[in-house]
Amino acid sequence: MRVLITDGLAKSAVKELQSIGYEVIEQSYTPEELVKAIADVEVIIVRSATKVTREVIAAGKNLKLIIRGGVGTDNIDSASAKEFGVKVMNTPNASSVSVAELALAHMFAIARFIPQGNITMKNGQWEKKAFAKGMELCGKTLGLVGCGRIGTELAVRCHALGMKVIAYDKYITIQHPMIEQTDFETVLTTADIISVHIPLAKGEPPVIGANEIAKMKSGVILINTARGGVIDETALIEGLKNGKIRGAGIDVFVGEPNFNSELVSLPNVSVTPHIGASTVEAQDKIGTEVVKILKDFKK
Repeated sequence: MRVLITDGLAKSAVKELQSIGYEVIEQSYTPEELVKAIADVEVIIVRSATKVTREVIAAGKNLKLIIRGGVGTDNIDSASAKEFGVKVMNTPNASSVSVAELALAHMFAIARFIPQGNITMKNGQWEKKAFAKGMELCGKTLGLVGCGRIGTELAVRCHALGMKVIAYDKYITIQHPMIEQTDFETVLTTADIISVHIPLAKGEPPVIGANEIAKMKSGVILINTARGGVIDETALIEGLKNGKIRGAGIDVFVGEPNFNSELVSLPNVSVTPHIGASTVEAQDKIGTEVVKILKDFKK
């Protein structure tokens, strides 16, 4: 059985797949090339870069399984996969800690002016007075929009820092002693820091736009390590410019790998290029989960 890996996978996982009889092809393709390459494989494994469109799925005459190495599957046309009888699976547990830690890193970066301090010192400047109004995380309220695996991992770490954690999730009942479940309005109006951990289906409007930002406390910090478009980038820029938002930590963007240059150039923004799951540990865990999926699939 042939397996196509387009966005990389841990070498140990590749070797294990080969040892149990899979023919593994590791190759990146343009969208047009992928339509041709997919015809001869039974399984395709992708991360966030490869888009498995309807055209790709329709061309996969032997395709039986699509695996997303990560949590979200928004880069896969799941409706078309179902129509063509192709199973879609992901690795929801593997990257939770890594993404949560990156969200926390962005919180610290904004609270203590770390990006600005880094840049100015590298430019030979000693701007101690400019960064005198840092903010402690201890004693602040973290508001989670979405409280699945990643949100819960972040909540545990923030609780250890002395933060109160409230969360809104329209799909699940949260049963965790460190997290107080509440409604969306309460998260918007009372949290000092808001971190989003929800998917965004194609065609859906942003969950947080100008109206939601207007309800937030002045000086709020926004964190998005979930998906580009969950927070409206135009409204975010306006809030960052007028002081409503103290700062934002952003790892995901609309139209990746393209990104809003105005947003990333603002001084009160901490940005990374969608690296939430980009740790050695997460990659190993993703590889382990992928191998398990394919072992079960082979049975």
